Amino acid sequence: MTPPENPPAPQGEPRPWPDPLLALNQKDFRNALIQLYKSRGLTYRKLEKASADGPERLSSTTIHNALKKDALPSRGFVAAFLHACGLSKPQWAPWLTRWEQLSWQETASSERHPPQDAVLTGTDQPVPPAVHASRRARPPGGRSRLRAIVVASTALVLVLVVGAGGWVRHQQDRERYKEQHCGTFNPSLVTTETDRECTGVTDGSDGAAVFGSDLRPVMTAIGAENRNVIKDDDYVTVAFLTPLTSTDTSNLTIGQYVAELEGAYTAVEEANKKNVRPKIRMLVASMGSSQKHWERTVDQLVARRAKDRLVAVAGMGLSQQETIDAARKLSKADLPMVGDLITADGFDATGAVDGKGRIDGLARVALSNKDQLTAISKQLPPGERTAALVSTSVTPNGTRDLYTESLNRGFRTIEHLNKHLDDTSDFKFDPRGGPGAILPTISQNLCNTGKTIDTVYYAARVKYLPDFLDALAKRSCHTQPITVITGSDAAALDPKTEALHDPDAPITVLYASFPSPAQFRSPDNPGRGLYNAFVTAFTSPHHGQQFPQEHLTSSYWGIVAHDAVLTAATALHRAAAHGDPASLPNRYAIRNELYALRNDAIAGASGHFGIDKNGNRTNTHTVATVHRLGQPLPATTERSG
Repeated sequence: MTPPENPPAPQGEPRPWPDPLLALNQKDFRNALIQLYKSRGLTYRKLEKASADGPERLSSTTIHNALKKDALPSRGFVAAFLHACGLSKPQWAPWLTRWEQLSWQETASSERHPPQDAVLTGTDQPVPPAVHASRRARPPGGRSRLRAIVVASTALVLVLVVGAGGWVRHQQDRERYKEQHCGTFNPSLVTTETDRECTGVTDGSDGAAVFGSDLRPVMTAIGAENRNVIKDDDYVTVAFLTPLTSTDTSNLTIGQYVAELEGAYTAVEEANKKNVRPKIRMLVASMGSSQKHWERTVDQLVARRAKDRLVAVAGMGLSQQETIDAARKLSKADLPMVGDLITADGFDATGAVDGKGRIDGLARVALSNKDQLTAISKQLPPGERTAALVSTSVTPNGTRDLYTESLNRGFRTIEHLNKHLDDTSDFKFDPRGGPGAILPTISQNLCNTGKTIDTVYYAARVKYLPDFLDALAKRSCHTQPITVITGSDAAALDPKTEALHDPDAPITVLYASFPSPAQFRSPDNPGRGLYNAFVTAFTSPHHGQQFPQEHLTSSYWGIVAHDAVLTAATALHRAAAHGDPASLPNRYAIRNELYALRNDAIAGASGHFGIDKNGNRTNTHTVATVHRLGQPLPATTERSG
């Protein structure tokens, strides 16, 4: 009996590797092993070579015989074979589980069906040889024949019932396992118990919708690209670490994290098209909402360094405590990192962000908070202001929010901003206490200071900003124009937010980030050609999939994710060019090259830039752009009272 086939994969979507738990017998199991090595583009010779550092070395002859012989292969062979196919030890689990079940079934079957005359019918007593002889001599018929038929029928029914019960339990175990592992048999993917999110690591072979249907096109492309890359065996792996599955769309909007992964993938695909070696295989590693499951995901990456040829990590998540902890663990594992969204001051190789020592191997391509606030300070109209400070220093997890801490310090230390601060209008809130309740109170307090508060320095996350703007529009002194100054997180704020367009409550929001798509395309942009080439690559077909151009207009995350992966790719290709042509570049060589990317070595979607000795992006002044939302910025401040 052959196992039921997996449902046909949607057109263009990679089929996951065979499901060993669907194997009903040893033949099915051997067929699954055959499908596994073929699906990964391997040959007997490649398997022999790959098994050298595994549980046992397998020769081509041994592999051929084990897969062709009408028997269940040994457990040792299966473990060595899975290792040679590139599966990590956690990924062996469903295969070895099914091997144990099939092995037990074979043993139980031989015990259930002893030689025909081994026991007396209806008893557990051995049949004496003389009785065997007399029975063989007696012609079948009469009551003896009837009794034999009844007993045989009963035994058959029992076997079928036991077998059916075992299969039902097997199916239940199978479904339970899938439920715990994002609907897959990949132990590296874990469904969280509390919010039912999918977290962990995949190469795209586990199905395209493990992290949600919105990511299906890009995950399909990743799986297809990876299958092509591993065929020639001349590749290294770069992981993209990010919180992909957010249950709170205000924290990581769908458009942002989809665009982020699409931008990262585009960089990999374009790098693989070039006539350079090695090719890049891409792993996707999700830390879950608010990065709560960062440690388990990072531990998986560290464990896969050797087997998966992991040489670098890009992405890294937001500027918060979980990211700094992840960076320190990856640094200890000697894995170079390129952050795409990290903006907190000192969140670089110096480790100054938390004062706990260097973070060797860390670089970033985003604009620091100091870059952003300095750009805004230079564009504020001259004159007197009275600024309140509204801040938070923790995440919804209760961990440090390094982004907001950094903004807070910037507002207090940057010369053209700190001089406007009013010490009596300093308000701090904890998001765990309910921002919806405290923000209206803070807004009303701005009317009760005895001074005209015309500016708010907002050192908090954009997820709370719509509620804050709504509260500002409803405060008793709402007719007084007010300007809210904040960081690049505000790029996710919907420009159509109602509070920004109330003529009776004039509110202006200023933040600095990368140029808008229109500004990138402008003839005044010296990197215009690079941006246009990126857009063309982003919107071109990717193994039959298409990424919408709107994902680039609604978020800058796709651009910085692309540039982060491109930075890692540039370093690893330089390491390969400067190293032994017969070997692959290792993570130490790539880390060396990362800090030597000077003189605009990276031709990114955001323009030419380099990486300085501390891992920071160079030439930030050429891209730091101030954006305005809501009402026009008043040239002078109107005073009252």
